[in-house]
Amino acid sequence: MRLLMIEDNKSVSEMMNMFFTKEEWQVSFAYDGNEALEIFKAAPDSWDIITLDLNLPGMDGMQVAQEIRKLSQSVPMIMLTARDSESDQVLGLEIGADDYVTKPFSPMTLIARIKALHRRAELSENSPTIDDDAETAFDVITDHFKLNTKTREAYLLDQPINGLTPKEFDLLFTLAKKPKQVFSREQLLELVWDYQYYGDERTVDAHIKKLRQKIEKVGPQIIQTVWGVGYKFDDSDVTA
Repeated sequence: MRLLMIEDNKSVSEMMNMFFTKEEWQVSFAYDGNEALEIFKAAPDSWDIITLDLNLPGMDGMQVAQEIRKLSQSVPMIMLTARDSESDQVLGLEIGADDYVTKPFSPMTLIARIKALHRRAELSENSPTIDDDAETAFDVITDHFKLNTKTREAYLLDQPINGLTPKEFDLLFTLAKKPKQVFSREQLLELVWDYQYYGDERTVDAHIKKLRQKIEKVGPQIIQTVWGVGYKFDDSDVTA
């Protein structure tokens, strides 16, 4: 795995480097936002995962995340933040981070999150080669919605839902393949993020919010909130 760690605290970087070395990962470090962006811009397709501290000199971590997402919608990104503000954490997820870990953190927790995120990305990238007929076959078809996991495309009322990040697509697929089934946030964390529930549901809520915004650009809302329980896919009230 090729990892870019953007972290201004060199003690944290040195500590994590010992764990990364044990995993035999190739890691580069950036200590401020401007340096990080230059490193990423030089070879945006070469990174398997990014860890990004929000409190950076030079350029704030939020700005770095936005610039990275302009260059790559798919590179997995984990925020590292000492901030306790819920709005900061949700904003980071909305900008395009896939997950976040709050400082101080256990190195093994971060390693587990990195492995889970990388594993999901590999499953998406390494799907087998398919023929033209298979590419047009949809894995989910309802009266108003269809989704193809091979081409990573989703349509509502025959209009493409554009700009979905890998996590947003996986979240939509997980819900849509079992219409009207209610999923708790804990279940979605396990199914989509591929790690056991750590007690923070905001990761799911932030991704649901962004997913809904993209759905609403082409049609009625099909991701419903079941108050006190979780979320479900339901397009039964959609009218053409």
